[in-house]
Amino acid sequence: MPVAPVAPIAYVSSPLNRAHDLRLQVQVVGELRARPDACVVRVRSDMIEVTGEKLSIAPEPKTPDEIFLGIAPGGSPWFAAQAREGAELKPLRALMLEGNVPQPELSILAQARSLVHWHERHSFCANCGAKTTMADSGYRRHCSACAADHFPRTDPVVIIAVRHEGHVLLGRQSSWPTGMYSALAGFVEPGETIEQAARREVFEESGIRVGDISYVASQPWPFPSSLMIGLIGAAETTEIKIDTTELEDARWFTPSDIKRMLERQHPEGLTASHPYAIAHLLARTAIGQE
Repeated sequence: MPVAPVAPIAYVSSPLNRAHDLRLQVQVVGELRARPDACVVRVRSDMIEVTGEKLSIAPEPKTPDEIFLGIAPGGSPWFAAQAREGAELKPLRALMLEGNVPQPELSILAQARSLVHWHERHSFCANCGAKTTMADSGYRRHCSACAADHFPRTDPVVIIAVRHEGHVLLGRQSSWPTGMYSALAGFVEPGETIEQAARREVFEESGIRVGDISYVASQPWPFPSSLMIGLIGAAETTEIKIDTTELEDARWFTPSDIKRMLERQHPEGLTASHPYAIAHLLARTAIGQE
């Protein structure tokens, strides 16, 4: 049975030139903001301002606290800002799953959501506690009290499908939809390489030792601001010992199991991650269906 066509993973198709050289030019960014073709997407936490089923790209009002995102291929400047009071809002995940927002706009929203979220939570200086102000068109916050500068951060996360003699190790958390299994994942800790983090996470969660690791792809994940680093690993052991604080279950699946899970036709009602998630791509890659 053939595997169904794959939707592109989400948030990786931004068309914007981020125009880093313009961020420091306050007057130029102000002129871009004032242009009639300037586009503004509005965010509050995980919620995106919409009009009906479509993304609301509202040019008004234009204020200095809008974050400069970049320039579209046609020349239109794009900005991000806080959602307005009383506006219609929809979760970013829902916009992704419904498929009414084009992939390029979803990718712009990933950038916008992560930056707005960072500003929402960094109004005060972590060094001295004083109020900070936005700088560099939204890519820095400055503390005038102690002269500290604060910059947005992206958290690296390893996500890995582990193989052994054709079988693939997947796990599930109790909070996930019933029957859904995914690649194991975890944050890279200070002082770790990507490979060390992947081996540690797999061993901690499942008791499996991993040897060789290869890179597949990466995906920005704006919940709130992570970079999913997709990997394939080769198992050195096979006996599963689950850490029940992390996982509800972990199993070795055959390629046939994985195909049916990807197609949502598994006899036990098991499924793989949604096609927009990098875990779906990893499952396909692990069985040679990339």
